[in-house]
Amino acid sequence: MADKPQGVGLTTRQGHPVFDNQNSRTVGSRGPLVLEDYQFLEKITHFDRERIPERVVHARGAAAHGVFIPTGKAGEDPITKYTRAKVFTAGTETPIFLRFSTVIHGGHSPETLRDPRGFAIKFYTETGNWDLVGNNLKVFFIRDPLKFPDMVHAFKPDPIHNRQQMNRFFDFVSCTPEATHMITWLFSPWGIPATYREMQGSGVNTYKLVDPEGRTVLCKFHFQPRQGIRNLTADEASAIQAKDFNHATGDLYDSIERGEFPEWDFFIQVMSDDEHPELDWDPLDVTKLWPEDQFPLLHVGHIQLNRNPVDYHNEVEQVAFGTGVLVDGIDFSDDKLLQGRTFAYSDTQRYRVGPNYLQLPINAPKCPFATNQRGGQMSYHVDGAEQGANKHVNYEPSNFHGLVEQPRLGPPPRVFVQGEVGRQKIERTNDFQQAGERWRAFSDFERDDLVKNLVGALSECAPVIREKMVCYFMQADREYGRRVAEGLGISMPQRQQAAE
Repeated sequence: MADKPQGVGLTTRQGHPVFDNQNSRTVGSRGPLVLEDYQFLEKITHFDRERIPERVVHARGAAAHGVFIPTGKAGEDPITKYTRAKVFTAGTETPIFLRFSTVIHGGHSPETLRDPRGFAIKFYTETGNWDLVGNNLKVFFIRDPLKFPDMVHAFKPDPIHNRQQMNRFFDFVSCTPEATHMITWLFSPWGIPATYREMQGSGVNTYKLVDPEGRTVLCKFHFQPRQGIRNLTADEASAIQAKDFNHATGDLYDSIERGEFPEWDFFIQVMSDDEHPELDWDPLDVTKLWPEDQFPLLHVGHIQLNRNPVDYHNEVEQVAFGTGVLVDGIDFSDDKLLQGRTFAYSDTQRYRVGPNYLQLPINAPKCPFATNQRGGQMSYHVDGAEQGANKHVNYEPSNFHGLVEQPRLGPPPRVFVQGEVGRQKIERTNDFQQAGERWRAFSDFERDDLVKNLVGALSECAPVIREKMVCYFMQADREYGRRVAEGLGISMPQRQQAAE
């Protein structure tokens, strides 16, 4: 590998030298993050405010209302041993709002472009809202939130001539080996879902489930479409785009109008809440999948979409999701990307929609709620004023019948962390194994399409980027790397040198 290029020294906006731009400050190498990471806070809060009024990412979207129905019969609770979250209680039905999206491209971009698809669900539960924000490919490009602004800048248009380029995209990816797994998914046919109804969804991040005694397990959430999974080749996508660049939005809306309500089965994976030293990858690493033969999918319910929005702007555009919006029984893991997203997502909604975005009907809970928050731009009512508390008392505690703390539904989750605070990389990176496993799991057609798409994209890139990407693919699987290298016309000595 060549030495890292030398350039102008990176600083914060305060002029402080940046010594490590790859890792957030955490307690120990696995996390959690610490609030005093000023470098991360400055970087992510500016990033959250870069574009108005369109979403910085996930700008192009479609959505619908529906319902979540847990597995089992009334009186039974199939996952009581894992979580006390009432949303999973058998016999209940929870209203939901599900928004699909493309990630990188703008609000009026074609829905046929190669891009991850967002899969964000708002559950309006009886104990408050739960937001589950993920994508269709189950993994991600990066594992540390400090890199999120850099990643999006590389994938968005050039700041001078405003064109998106593969050279920018792969320049970042070639310096980010953990992205190899996501690239293997994205440039296969899975990178262009045929419709929103025919794609899978995943929470991507690792969460915790909390049982009635406060005990926890690690958890991932997944959704599989009952309509089946269908993807497009680049040629098929181009043919659709030539006639209709709104095809996925139209397909979702029209199917619901016809009464053909799309459904997904809801699964979880669980593992014990510890570091799992027996694995050669870290379960908190979002660039990794949990193998289903080791951590089986457990069916916990299904969702159905059965009602279209009445107004696109008021519902689809102004709906606001955040990974920090959890209900009792579901909690945060030390997943670094989850913790960074938890700050960033709600922060960007306060900027994009306004500080009172939670007063909008599409975002407000459907259960009773009351806060002491007042004022701010576009405030139009007092939260919970109808609850009968003393309206003069907008603080707590008080002797004069203001809002009071509520009793817990169970003991809080048991959390213990210790470690040195600093900018640290997780220890078990294993950046290429699962990319190789995915290559070998693909059908011949999927492998052929993946190679074709990668060769086409990398042909637009500088030679140094091609060499580095071939090096990554060869470390994932030698046939994978060999076929991409041959397509790019990279000779064997160069490939051997890159692999070494």
